[in-house]
Amino acid sequence: MNDNPIISWKIAGVALGLLLTLATYLVSPLGVSTQFVVTDAIVLHKVAPAVAESNTYLAKYGVEQDWGVGYGWMLIFGMIVGGGVTALIFRDKQPEGDKGSMPAMWTAKFGPSEGKRYAASFFGGLLLLFGARLAGGCTSGHMISGISQLAVSSMIFGVVTFAVAILVAKLIYNNQVKIS
Repeated sequence: MNDNPIISWKIAGVALGLLLTLATYLVSPLGVSTQFVVTDAIVLHKVAPAVAESNTYLAKYGVEQDWGVGYGWMLIFGMIVGGGVTALIFRDKQPEGDKGSMPAMWTAKFGPSEGKRYAASFFGGLLLLFGARLAGGCTSGHMISGISQLAVSSMIFGVVTFAVAILVAKLIYNNQVKIS
């Protein structure tokens, strides 16, 4: 593990809090998964309006006032580009050496296949997004915006997410994970 981080987690936390406050003040609370639902609903309202209106979930999205939430797609695009640029910039600073995306515990358990690692990460993220949408939001919406607004569904989502993550890590790695 890198003992000399680029930025302190305390400074990063305060910066994130200030950014969240600014975003909430200027636009709305931070979250991106609703943008996918809104886009699906907009398309469905145009292509098959009867189907969209008959679906309780999609009927409340995709109406004219939802067309102005394009900032969500800019946020999604920024997360993808920002994550890629950051990964390239800090490629040499990964804690596991040359294979920073392949932790030693993962390689010991599942082998060196990057494809297997990416597939597991993708499907894990998909499950997380599905659970977050069931709770009425997304991971950023619940964990950052929702908890800061003291939303009960967000607090439940946060507790369950961390509890399940700890349990799954312990099960997958045969209790090699130490919780301190």
